[in-house]
Amino acid sequence: MGTEIKTPVLIVGGGPIGLSMAIELGWRGIESILVDEGDGTIEHPRTGLIAVRTMELFRRWGLAQRVRDCGFPDDYDLSMVFCTSLNGLLLDRESYPSMRDAPTPPETPEKKQRCPQLWLQPILTDAARAEPRARLLFKHRFVSLQQDGEGVTATVTDLNTGEPVTIRADYLLGCDGATSQVREQVGIRMEGRLLSYSVNVLIHAPGLVHEHKMGPAERYLFVGPEGTWGNLTVVDGNEIWRLTVLGSEEKMDLANFDPAAWVRRALGRDDVEFVVDSAIPWRRSEMLADRYFEGRVALVGDSAHTMSPTGGMGMNTGAQEVLDIGWKLEGLLNGWGGPALLRSYETERRPVAQRNIGFSTQNFRAWQDTPSPAAVCDLSAEGEQVRRDLGRRLRESTRVEWESLGLQIGHRYEGSPICVSDGTPPTPDEYSTYIPTTRPGARAPHVWLSDGRAPLDLFGRPFVLLCFDGGLRGEADTLAQAFAARGVPFRLESIEQADVARAYERPLVLVRPDGHVAWRGSHVEHAGQVVDTVRGAA
Repeated sequence: MGTEIKTPVLIVGGGPIGLSMAIELGWRGIESILVDEGDGTIEHPRTGLIAVRTMELFRRWGLAQRVRDCGFPDDYDLSMVFCTSLNGLLLDRESYPSMRDAPTPPETPEKKQRCPQLWLQPILTDAARAEPRARLLFKHRFVSLQQDGEGVTATVTDLNTGEPVTIRADYLLGCDGATSQVREQVGIRMEGRLLSYSVNVLIHAPGLVHEHKMGPAERYLFVGPEGTWGNLTVVDGNEIWRLTVLGSEEKMDLANFDPAAWVRRALGRDDVEFVVDSAIPWRRSEMLADRYFEGRVALVGDSAHTMSPTGGMGMNTGAQEVLDIGWKLEGLLNGWGGPALLRSYETERRPVAQRNIGFSTQNFRAWQDTPSPAAVCDLSAEGEQVRRDLGRRLRESTRVEWESLGLQIGHRYEGSPICVSDGTPPTPDEYSTYIPTTRPGARAPHVWLSDGRAPLDLFGRPFVLLCFDGGLRGEADTLAQAFAARGVPFRLESIEQADVARAYERPLVLVRPDGHVAWRGSHVEHAGQVVDTVRGAA
C-alpha cells in the first residue's frame, strides 16, 4: 500500500534548476517537495560558467560567496587558445584574466564565476537541504501525473522500497531536463533542429597544465586539416578536464570510438599520463518547447529548451526562469496573484530562451568557421599563413561568446501582460553591449547606494516602489494603498542620491520581486489598475 503526501509545489528533477527552484520557493515561504531518481551526486559534470544574472540570484540566497569559494583556483588564467594540439602549433590566443584579476563590471554587483557542476551541485543540495520548507526525495522516480481544476496528482516510485508514492500538489514543475517525462506526459512539443553529434570525454590528468606549451587557458579549440574537430575545457583548474569531440552519428558510436586516441591527439604527445573517467555521446541541438505550461504544470530549465553549450547559457537560462516563476507561484498560492501570472511566465521567458538559443548556435557556428584548413598542420609558409588567418578569424568570431554582458543582463520582457508599457522605444538589444534602462520589462539598473548596498539587494520579496522625489510622497502613498487593498506585498524606498536617480530615469519606479521594472512614471494615475496589471489580475 503506497503513501500519499500533499504539497503546494512538486518539483520533478534534482539538477541545478530543480534544486534552485526548491531554494527560491523556500526563501519565499513556499513549501515544496523535490523528487529525483538519482542519489544527488553527479557523475559527468556539464555546467561550468555561472553567468552574472545567476550570480545575482545566488547573492539573494546568500550563496554567492560559497560559489566563489567553490575550489576553482582564483589565479587560474581563463584565456582562449586556438591550436592544432596542446603540444602542436598555435593559431592564436585571446587573453582573459583569472577570476581574481577580472574586474566586476560596473553594471552589476556580481561578476561571473567558474564553478563546475561537480562543486555547484553539492552547494545547491546543501542549501536546499538546509531550507526547512523544502523536502528532497532522492531515489524517487517520477512515473505519471494527472491534472484537474484544483491541482496535480503525481505517482512516484520509492526506489529504496519499490513502493508507489502519491503526491498531491497545487502546481508541478518539470525540471527534469532535455528528455523530460513531465513534458511528454502533458503533451508539450519541442520545436527545433539537431546541430551536430559530439562525445564528451572526462579525463583525469594531474599536472597537465605543465605538460604542454600553450599555457593555462579556460578552453583550447583544436583545428586539424578537416577543420575544428574538438575542444578541451578546464573543469577544476587542476586535474579534471573535458574533451569534446565533434563528429557524425557514425563517428559517435561508442563501440567504435576510442576516447584515449582522441585525448592523445588533443595532447599532441603520447607520453602524458591521463585516465579516461567517462565518454558520453550527446546530440547538440537547438530546441524550444511550443509552450511553457499546461494547466498547473510548468516547465523550467532544459525541459523547456536545449541549446549548444557554446556560451554557457543552458543552466543560466533555467536560473532566470527560476527567478521569474518563483514569485508568481507565491502570488498564486497566497491568493494575491491573478490568472495572467502563470501565462506571463511563458510570454516573458520563451522569447528570452529563443534569444539565448540563437546566441549559442551563433557561437557554435563560429567554432566551425575554418575555411580551407588543409594545410593548418604544415610546417611551411603556406601552413603559417593558414594558421595566422584561421587564428585571427576564430578569435574575432568567437569573442562574443565570452563578452556577452548584454545577453546576461540586458534581456527584457517585451509585451509582457504584467508590465505597464510607457510607450518608449526599446534600447538596442545586443549580445555584447548592455544599456541600462528602467523601461518596463527591463532588469532594474545597478548603481551602488551610499550605504554600500546594491539596488538589487532591495528587491526580492515584495514589490518595491523607488521614490526619488520627496515631493511625490503623496503619489507613492496612493500606490501603496492600492497594493494594501489587494493584499499584495509592497514596500516604499525613498532614495536621495543623484546618480541613482539619473540611472532610474523617472522619479517613481515600481520594481517586481524578480528585480524587473513593472511600471515607471512621474505621477500615479489609476493606481488600482496599475496594481491589478502587475499582479496578473487586470
